[in-house]
Amino acid sequence: MDEQTNAIPVSQSRSIMTELVFPTDTNHHGTMFGGTVMKYIDKISAIAAIRHCRKPVVTASTDSLDFVSPIRMGEAVELEAFVTWTHRSSMEVYVVVRAENLFTGERRVTVTAFSTFVALNEDGKPTPVPPVQPENEQERKLASSAPERHALRMKRRHERFASAESTDSRTE
Repeated sequence: MDEQTNAIPVSQSRSIMTELVFPTDTNHHGTMFGGTVMKYIDKISAIAAIRHCRKPVVTASTDSLDFVSPIRMGEAVELEAFVTWTHRSSMEVYVVVRAENLFTGERRVTVTAFSTFVALNEDGKPTPVPPVQPENEQERKLASSAPERHALRMKRRHERFASAESTDSRTE
């Protein structure tokens, strides 16, 4: 069977969230807390992943979280997320965060991130997900580079668990 026959277009998972940055969202520099941005990234990524597979999901990892510009109090923060690639039961989700000065209309990218989610069946076990169908050049580039990111995640995961096991065996 052709894998692309049941592929889900990226546009089906695309999700957008906009928030206004209030004083309680900011640190002593008047910029948005990184942890709050991370919470929003996890939330919008989960929505995109669920839209793709139409099943419950859990966060497996977040990597390549790059803060490139501060988000200031009073600005609007917009998060855009979509599924870029799938493996058997996992989905890679790309998120771009933009800040907007609502008075001038100036918009800038502030954060980019990749997260991985795993779809779950009714027993809470990983379950297969459909492939992704990229619809434009940016989406095709992200999809074609995803297997390399997946391999790096798996290598990092293996190294961390191997390191944790060797640390545990020394303390017994």
